[in-house]
Amino acid sequence: MDPKRLQHILDAASTKRLLVVGDLMLDEFVWGNVARISPEAPVPVVEVQSESSYPGGAANVARNLREFSSSVTMLGLVGSDLPGAKLTQLLLDEKISTEGLFSDPTVPTIVKTRIIAQRQQVVRVDREQRATRGSSRADILAKARDLVSKSDAVLIEDYGKGFLDQPFVDALLEAAREHGILVTCDPNPKNPLEWPGISTIKPNRSEAFAAARVPLTPPVHPVANDTALLKVGEILLNRWNAGSLLITLSEQGMMLFRRDHPPYHTPTRAREIFDVSGAGDTSISLYTLGIAAGATPEEAAEMANHAAGIVVGKLGTATCSREELERSFLENRDS
Repeated sequence: MDPKRLQHILDAASTKRLLVVGDLMLDEFVWGNVARISPEAPVPVVEVQSESSYPGGAANVARNLREFSSSVTMLGLVGSDLPGAKLTQLLLDEKISTEGLFSDPTVPTIVKTRIIAQRQQVVRVDREQRATRGSSRADILAKARDLVSKSDAVLIEDYGKGFLDQPFVDALLEAAREHGILVTCDPNPKNPLEWPGISTIKPNRSEAFAAARVPLTPPVHPVANDTALLKVGEILLNRWNAGSLLITLSEQGMMLFRRDHPPYHTPTRAREIFDVSGAGDTSISLYTLGIAAGATPEEAAEMANHAAGIVVGKLGTATCSREELERSFLENRDS
């Protein structure tokens, strides 16, 4: 993509009102070094140097969008506990609207703690309990309809933690149709929902095969010869009646499927891979942002691919800045 075209899209994106809906969690990181093995068990002893926390899950999607837009709102559920208060404050610190944040004393905030030593993850500790929001929570649904009506795009991020169910998703899609709002989603195979008529859906390769009920096969090189993947793309486009389907392919990049268009493959732009956590969040964020700002699906896929290539080169739940994205396009102009 020409740098001027990219700048035009990003300038337009900066004014878009974006709503993120989905499972929220707090990402904690414990950073340290390993110099010895414990005498109590054959495990490394991590000497802690620092700790940090970031908005995780769907909140990480909001963080990615906030790098490019001044108007990002989060709709989700946190517990009435210290992690929930911390997550709320982190969102406010990043100037992400918490107008759609609901607190529930019966469900603890999901916390994922990663212990990192010598730039490698040693272990991850999860503290979670599936949400019990249910379709009967009229207050959340009413707020969702209100926020959808005031948005330019809605991004649904499903981590399979219980916030999203079929009645709620159906209501979101219906509200978006009423107002002509773009809706995209990042699905989760643990929560097999239907997405009829959605604008774009972005599974990764294994999720796509699972959703299509096609046995997972090894990747094929070149991607254009991966007949199983091509079959899966066709099945899911028809099943969800989606405007487009973007399948992320890890080291192979991404493949975009649309009706009456040949599949569009964009190879990975990653130079180094340190941490793939959050790469999917970045991909769907930038694709949604691009479409909302007037990019073609192919241009939006390129934006998503470049951004994902940037964040996998960072440790932790990372985001991509506008400057980094523009630099990546400049450095890859001839590829």
